[in-house]
Amino acid sequence: MFGKKTGKPQNQIDSLIGANTHIEGNITFSGGLRVDGHVRGNVIATNDRPSTLVLSDQAAIEGRIQVSHAIINGAVTGAIEASEYVELQPKAKISGNIQYKSLEVHVGAAVNGMLLQQDKDDIQSGSKVVPLIPVAHRD
Repeated sequence: MFGKKTGKPQNQIDSLIGANTHIEGNITFSGGLRVDGHVRGNVIATNDRPSTLVLSDQAAIEGRIQVSHAIINGAVTGAIEASEYVELQPKAKISGNIQYKSLEVHVGAAVNGMLLQQDKDDIQSGSKVVPLIPVAHRD
């Protein structure tokens, strides 16, 4: 809350999905993306530079979000994976897990899922979960 925000978000919006627009399918973008409409599909930023997703209070995404920075004020049904920063504004409604490095939650935001803070090493190396292999019983 009082600490320095990590990373530098993209401060320019390169693409806009308007309020009366409905998209079915995955979206891949770089730079900044603002969504005012509805997306049914994954929204994924390319990894070559910082990216910012801005989701307005009128917007909804049904699918996975993978970006470096996310500013959410609408509805998301699906996982959010942010390598840097997530801001949940007052009208944000999230149904899914959120992975983040830094998180800001405003009064009124709702999350129905797990909050998973990741440090830089966890994000770069992927999951540190190791599957268990059952041992055969000898009778």
